[in-house]
Amino acid sequence: MQVHKTTRFLTELEIIIDFIAQDSFSRAVHFKSRLDTSILDLPHFPYKCRRSIKSNDENIRDLIFSGYVVPYRINTEKNRIEVLGIFGENEWEMS
Repeated sequence: MQVHKTTRFLTELEIIIDFIAQDSFSRAVHFKSRLDTSILDLPHFPYKCRRSIKSNDENIRDLIFSGYVVPYRINTEKNRIEVLGIFGENEWEMS
């Protein structure tokens, strides 16, 4: 299974990384590196994360990472994980 990061995810991640970098560039780099590792591990155990609270679809999951929710879809037809976005946990619960 391959990982596909959507344009929405990449845009939202860039905003978060820029925000963290205002305080500490090295912390921003470390955050991105750890997140990438977690995302690239998803194909090994795609159902390990909770089913999304925003969807009844068993293939839509929420990766929880350092106060952020990273929703992703397990697309069995295309044999890939589609990373859909990234949100602060509080923002995710309110929407």
